[in-house]
Amino acid sequence: MRAVHCYSLILTLLAVGPAAAQSPKPDSTQMPVPVEMTAVTHHSLTIDGKPIPYTATAGNLLVRSDSGEVVGSFFYVAYTKDGEEPRKRAVTFVFNGGPGSSSIWLHMGSFAPVRVNTANAGSTPPAPYDVKENPSSLIDKTDLVFVDAMATGFSRIVGKGDGKRFFGVDQDIRAFADFITRYVTVNNRWNSPKLLMGESYGTMRAAGLAAFLEGRGMPMNGLVLISSFLNAYLDYPGPAFSLEIPYALYLPTMAATAWYHDKLTPKPADLTGFLGQVKEFALGDYLHALNQGARLTDGERAAVIAKLHQFTGISEEFLRHANIRLTPDRFEKELLRGTRRTAGRLDARYLGIDRDAAGETPEYDAADAAIAGPFVSAFNSYLKNDLHYESNERYFPSNYPVVGADWDNHHRAEGQRYPLADVSVDLREAMSKNPNLMVFSANGLFDFATPFFETDYTLQHMGLDPSLEKNIVSGYYQSGHMIYLNPPSLVQLRKDLGAFYAAVVAR
Repeated sequence: MRAVHCYSLILTLLAVGPAAAQSPKPDSTQMPVPVEMTAVTHHSLTIDGKPIPYTATAGNLLVRSDSGEVVGSFFYVAYTKDGEEPRKRAVTFVFNGGPGSSSIWLHMGSFAPVRVNTANAGSTPPAPYDVKENPSSLIDKTDLVFVDAMATGFSRIVGKGDGKRFFGVDQDIRAFADFITRYVTVNNRWNSPKLLMGESYGTMRAAGLAAFLEGRGMPMNGLVLISSFLNAYLDYPGPAFSLEIPYALYLPTMAATAWYHDKLTPKPADLTGFLGQVKEFALGDYLHALNQGARLTDGERAAVIAKLHQFTGISEEFLRHANIRLTPDRFEKELLRGTRRTAGRLDARYLGIDRDAAGETPEYDAADAAIAGPFVSAFNSYLKNDLHYESNERYFPSNYPVVGADWDNHHRAEGQRYPLADVSVDLREAMSKNPNLMVFSANGLFDFATPFFETDYTLQHMGLDPSLEKNIVSGYYQSGHMIYLNPPSLVQLRKDLGAFYAAVVAR
């Protein structure tokens, strides 16, 4: 899942989790309409010394076209705390992104009642993998419904459905809205506090869903945006887009990564204060220099190169040859070249080993390679042995080649049909029409898939009324794209979300 400077390809590769176990193209003509079925099991989890009994429901729900024909079957796993009144109990719909990823990564790594143990910033030994109770689960705060996007996991295009109905920014939003509407109807949750939790492209889905569902008479109480990808126009540095600002928005992530790997001399003691300096430089002198183009003087160029070296640890010679424009993939290869290692893309704390140290970009993503096996194997075992869910179908953690190849990037918002997606307009619309909507934005400092400073910039430039800015809470963690891969970061994120959920439900 290396960076590719072409939007259609990058959307295919923008992973919430590893691009493992890819599926063949689904043939809807071969997929009859299944029966809606569930596997229901009962469990208990101890959090903060208190036992929490809960019910796990793994099953499928059908969605239909406007004419009433069945077009898809969504697979989900819901965790509901026993003994609670649904009207007062929050329910959170959780999904990863891709587009083309199932919800396996958030499901087995973050806030479900169980999680798979993986090595922190390293390679986990092969099976058997360890799945244990998750004391960082949010089941004490909210019911959780993990949903697989269409053509991923066990979700299937069936009946009269086809890929054109599901594979696109707006199509995907509509499909998830259909599922959520069906779920709250079947389970009598219309009057429950409702939240959406998305990761990576899942944040684009969540922002779009918030506005779409509000138009259906189902306003959300809160959004949890993890490792956000909201505005494609701000991302992907390189000649294909001829935009300078992405270079500036990636710079703080490079600086944080250089700090983590001890490549700064001297190494700042205070990471937060250091990143404040980097951000000021990124949108100040650095962006100004980038925008000068051929008008940049030799003196200005030399000053910027010296500062970039100070903040990234990359040699001044390399920065000079790169025309002061450092792409993430080049940085991931260059930072640790002297040790014949590469920094991970999803999480720069992970180290990769390429065939040689002479290449320009990493051969693979070290973080991707480290976690695919544990998550996929553990989840398949957990489904069968703990949730007692039986299926003759193959569970597809990811389906990027199929979904991404047919993905419609256009997005209709505010009466315009854009060639690329910017759902910050949807988020502003949803928050403006529903001034009680609260948003928690969580980002990892070592994430090159969705850099944290890009999220900050997007949220600060979406035109939100000043009176609503207090509704956005941000959290930053010393981890990567999948914040929960670093156990201390997961503990802190749960604590932060606990306060966020309390505020949301109290409104």
